[in-house]
Amino acid sequence: MWTADRSGKGEKPIGVATRSSADLFRHVSADKGELYRAIMDVFAAAKRQYRLQLRPDEILAEARWTGAPPRIEELSLALAQLTAWGNLEAQHDSARVQTINDFYRARFLYRLSQGGEAVEAALATFEATMRRRAELQTVALEDIANRLSALKALIDADDALDVAKAHETLRDLVRVFEGLAENAQAFMAGVARSIELQQADATSVAAYKRRLIDYLERFMGDLVRRSETITRLIVALSPDIDPVLVQVADREAQDAAPGDEREAAEERARRRDGWRERWTGLERWFLFNGHEPPQADLLRARARAAIPQLLTAIATINERRSGRSDRSTDFRVLAGWFLDCADDGEAHRLARAAFALNPARHFSLNAQAGDDLPASTPWAAAPPLTIHPRLRQYGELAPRGPLPGIRDRSAERAELARQLAEEGRQVEAARRILATSLPIRLSQLGVLDSHAFALFLSLLGEALAEQDGPDAVVERDSADGLLRIRLEPLERHSQACIVTPDGRFAGRDHLLTIVPMD
Repeated sequence: MWTADRSGKGEKPIGVATRSSADLFRHVSADKGELYRAIMDVFAAAKRQYRLQLRPDEILAEARWTGAPPRIEELSLALAQLTAWGNLEAQHDSARVQTINDFYRARFLYRLSQGGEAVEAALATFEATMRRRAELQTVALEDIANRLSALKALIDADDALDVAKAHETLRDLVRVFEGLAENAQAFMAGVARSIELQQADATSVAAYKRRLIDYLERFMGDLVRRSETITRLIVALSPDIDPVLVQVADREAQDAAPGDEREAAEERARRRDGWRERWTGLERWFLFNGHEPPQADLLRARARAAIPQLLTAIATINERRSGRSDRSTDFRVLAGWFLDCADDGEAHRLARAAFALNPARHFSLNAQAGDDLPASTPWAAAPPLTIHPRLRQYGELAPRGPLPGIRDRSAERAELARQLAEEGRQVEAARRILATSLPIRLSQLGVLDSHAFALFLSLLGEALAEQDGPDAVVERDSADGLLRIRLEPLERHSQACIVTPDGRFAGRDHLLTIVPMD
């Protein structure tokens, strides 16, 4: 606190203790937080009005109290507590002193301390950030284009560069661009407002949908139109911008606090790097940076993605409004359907469809040697399955004793291996017939068995898929990379016919060459 110096040498602080910065925020969560915040709001408003000091009666009159105004004694105690926390500073009020008793009476003038000003600025920024809605600034795009055009006109002028005007233009450009980037970042963080939409009614959602779609269409149109102009101006300015940034930084460094030559040089270098960094950020917003797309393209893509997000939120609302039927309702509806069945056969078909009573004998409960039945086997024609009572009671089967033995499927695996070997042998025989590395006419192939003809059709289809025209020669490798096929069409009137067990294959004759790659 501050008190009068009886020696007449002025006022001095007394009782100053080392406070923690956390004490400056204690009034926010204290028991009388509303009272403290009402007082601090008065001081914040007074600072904006360039009023330095306030008396308790002025605070009592100007504050916006949530209920009845407090008594002057209660207000004085709150002011003293804020002073103890470090949010306020107090000094004796001697302007209204008329007698010696008034001089010794506790009358104080209060003002914000340095820490109190910092806390109020932080709380104001926090509140503004929480209340700020993400927006897409089309006006900012126009302002950026205008500032770049003005800067180009200053650089292209025949006279010497007007550094003051260039500095002013760059300051406006940075201010507008930072606002655009900050709001765009907030927009990309979450524009669909899914939480608000899911809590709103259908009418509000429909109105918001129309406004958002119109808003996005207008912004994307302006972004596409303005981005081309801004990109062209940035490309034109980039070769000559560095000397301008150096002069602007040097002019700005003249306002720095005085120091020696080394400190002045460091300040100029710091400001030059700052302006170069700002210009680089502007370039990356509208120009490609290696493999990374510019931020303007990402913003446009995010704006387009906002519409599906909105539609998803609307679908969620419709689903919530329509509701879901519970199981009891489903069973009542199903019972009505059973009543409408014409006969027992129709009722049985409805029961099988409703309760999924379809064959599933592949899910073997007690595997035995004779249980290998196709899935299409009717339940009535299949042998019965023994169901353990525990399965009916608990829905799971855990019989006591050792686990059942594993079925021996060696015979089935041997049969499968034999079939695979036979198929491999047949395919290899077909390759030996066709892959002779010699050109042969299709009309000379004669009779082909099923495997050789299947291989021939596969290779012919791959070759014809690469052919540019009916008279073009084509050569390519097979899909498995084992064969190379070359197909050369012959005369248009030529004919070839291949006999197979499934019929005859006829068409225009070709000269065929199949070469094994190994």
